[in-house]
Amino acid sequence: MTGYQLSLRTLAFAASFLAGAAQAATADERLNTAGAPAQTAKPVKDDNEIIVTTTAQKRFENIQNVPLAVQVVTPAQLEAQGVRHFQDLGKVAPSLTIRTAENPVNSNVSLRGVGTFAFGIGVESSVAVTVDGVPLAFQARAFTDLPDVAMIEVLRGPQSTLYGKAASAGLIKIMTTQPTNDFHVKANTLATDDGEYGGNFSVTGPINDKLGYVFSASYSNWGGNVRNVIDGRDVNGRETLSTRAKLKWKASPDVVFTLSGNYMNGNTTVGRPFIRMTPGAVLRRQPGLTADVTLPGITVDPLNQKAANNDRAGTKYWGWGTMLRTDINIGKMNVLGLTSYDKFRMDDYIDHDDTAAPGTYGRNIQVGAFKSRLFTQEIRLLSPGTDAFRYALGLYYANVGFQRPFMRGPAFSLANWYATSGSRQIAGFGQIDWEFVKNLTATIGGRAQNERVKYTFLDKNLAVPASFAGHASDNATTYRLGLQYQATRDVMVFGSYATGYKGQTYDLTTGFNSNRAAAGPIRPETSKDKEFGVRTQFFGRRMTFNVTYFDTNYTDLQAQSIETLADGSSNYRLTNVGGLNTKGLEFETAARITRDLSVNGSATYLDATYTSFPVAQCYPLQTPALGCVAGSPSYQNLTGTRAIQSPEWKGSASVEYAPALTEKLNGVFQASWQYTSSLHYVARDPETFQGAFSIFNLSAGVRDHGRRWEATLFVNNLFDKQYFQSLVNSSGNFNVSSAAGSANAIATQGVLPRDFRRYAGIRFGVNY
Repeated sequence: MTGYQLSLRTLAFAASFLAGAAQAATADERLNTAGAPAQTAKPVKDDNEIIVTTTAQKRFENIQNVPLAVQVVTPAQLEAQGVRHFQDLGKVAPSLTIRTAENPVNSNVSLRGVGTFAFGIGVESSVAVTVDGVPLAFQARAFTDLPDVAMIEVLRGPQSTLYGKAASAGLIKIMTTQPTNDFHVKANTLATDDGEYGGNFSVTGPINDKLGYVFSASYSNWGGNVRNVIDGRDVNGRETLSTRAKLKWKASPDVVFTLSGNYMNGNTTVGRPFIRMTPGAVLRRQPGLTADVTLPGITVDPLNQKAANNDRAGTKYWGWGTMLRTDINIGKMNVLGLTSYDKFRMDDYIDHDDTAAPGTYGRNIQVGAFKSRLFTQEIRLLSPGTDAFRYALGLYYANVGFQRPFMRGPAFSLANWYATSGSRQIAGFGQIDWEFVKNLTATIGGRAQNERVKYTFLDKNLAVPASFAGHASDNATTYRLGLQYQATRDVMVFGSYATGYKGQTYDLTTGFNSNRAAAGPIRPETSKDKEFGVRTQFFGRRMTFNVTYFDTNYTDLQAQSIETLADGSSNYRLTNVGGLNTKGLEFETAARITRDLSVNGSATYLDATYTSFPVAQCYPLQTPALGCVAGSPSYQNLTGTRAIQSPEWKGSASVEYAPALTEKLNGVFQASWQYTSSLHYVARDPETFQGAFSIFNLSAGVRDHGRRWEATLFVNNLFDKQYFQSLVNSSGNFNVSSAAGSANAIATQGVLPRDFRRYAGIRFGVNY
């Protein structure tokens, strides 16, 4: 789709979201959330007024005064939308789409249709994730529970100037509970009718007038919603234990140290049911290995929730990290230091054939591990946020290393290799905001960095094992220019131009050879972004309505493609494929209609298109008539095609009504709606097409008038709507025979979301 020739129907759809913004929190909620950052808890004159703070520009500010596309999500909004895990955040952030997979490393996070669709270690995500200001080594580390959240910020569009090279498409900032001056206990438990149970708690308060602390822990367990017919167990589930502790020391009125540590341990199970298969299809051309033999007791259809895994399938992971935060006030200036170390390991096990076929073809397995370590050091110098001339300056250092042993076999798709990857980054950044005319503020920011990357690769699946090694260095700069005008107390307009950068890398996956090594690193991916926005408030700031227009061009897009090398051979590898343009409109609104009734919601209209992608891999079963150009290898031209994982419309809305029942009790009624229009998980592939769907959640309960406790019954996916969080085309493993010979068959598997089926449960929480 080109341009913005919106029909009346489209405009009506957008108007339907004028009932809220998933970014908003009322002052009442903010003051009663013990986990909220202390800086946000400021008194307000009217507790119906909507006030939200953000740290998008590395300082606490009212979100309505920030000239960025940023959304703030509170724990209450996560509960209303049934979000308890990182992979479900797309339900409350319409510009965000998360595609899960059998392995978190193969999952993808995209903002505005832009993400990294590659599986190699050392390949950076286009969407960075930070926890308490510290980046995670790689995105898979984030795929777990959200047990100790104070708030989550989703920054859309290139954020490379302030947040570095892994934020070329955006950033997800997770803020956890901070030490408080008063003693607080917060705890929650949950149980569902389909076997999920868990709980979390946090205790925070003072030890003395100089020391404060936080300790939190959580545990969750869910067997899953897929039955493995081989052992009779539920799969597609997860189990997670996590803990976090913080100690805050006020060494003097102007010097504060906060030391924190975290530990996590968990596992997942994999089950990907076959939902479509050609009748009579056999596994890997093996006579007799039809579906009734390879998938015993399973009826293949779109509602299938059974899998047949005769080998282990899942992951087991653990990790820990520590951070020291130093805050020093020097006159009006603040110096902030962040020092962190993180270590993580995940072992992955896959039943590669996804069947229980007899013989070696039914015992093809995939086994590997991901090991990461990350050290970072950041120093920031911040001026007072109320001055007409404001600045944020900083230095950043990071050193990250990965290891990946991998083995697959013994019957087909053989692989056995060991790879390492590392990078060292040094950067300086800064941003200046100057109100040079009353109510008119100019912004200029820039970042300069140097990065060195290196790798080793040992292929042990050869008669004579082959090893490769390499390194590269790169300098890069990004910048941001902006102008904002505070037209009235409650109306702000802004425009900005920003550049983004994602660093060079090596494609360390199966098939790495001398040709790939000789080709050198994949070039950096760059972007140029234009944004215009309006931030408004009405009715005594009891309602907000924000609109953002964006138009971003990505050049040297890093994606999987076919590359013809100098010796005439071809590689299917991660490379630079050309370009992508993403543009659209983002709507956010919230209203506190009365003290007891509030509504919020948000929506994104997205047009993401490959502007240059001339040589892409054909999807399985694609014929010349469907655009697959015969060759060695065959290819298709995706130029002008809508980007994968980019629905045209995506939105969410919720309403809460909490009337007084008695002098001490309030009722709590919540309803939420999530809508996603159709999308492809693989470009043009009809087997990975997900149609449009809506999900409704409903809850009702009672709470103490002071919100000290709350009990709620809930039903998620109220109307039992089935959809898939990802679809996998496995036709390469199945064949049908005819007079013309053997050909690949339809064989499609679904990755089921948590709410694939309607489920109900109860939540109980206390907050003292």
